[in-house]
Amino acid sequence: MSTNIIKLSEESFRREVVHSDKPVFVDFWAPWCGPCNFVAPIMAELANLYSSKIKFAKVNVDDNQWLAGEYQIRSIPTFILFENGEVKTRIIGIITKEKFVTELSDWLG
Repeated sequence: MSTNIIKLSEESFRREVVHSDKPVFVDFWAPWCGPCNFVAPIMAELANLYSSKIKFAKVNVDDNQWLAGEYQIRSIPTFILFENGEVKTRIIGIITKEKFVTELSDWLG
């Protein structure tokens, strides 16, 4: 995992996401999920490129079932962009790096 990606827990979510001073792009995933593992290098690349503008984080849904339920995660990978603690956009499934950049363009400046 990239050093620019924060591993979140139910305990750290409020501090790192809800009270963040910049947008947070959260990857809801699980270690056994093939598509999640496929997209992980893309997420790491995005974090390395754009961590000055967006905070990148991951939530293991197996270890944090309450968060998965709270944000209605029904399929993984699911990516949610939070701003000021509010959900701004949601991406479900595998997409390309280019599509991620397009989806996040309003926050990338």
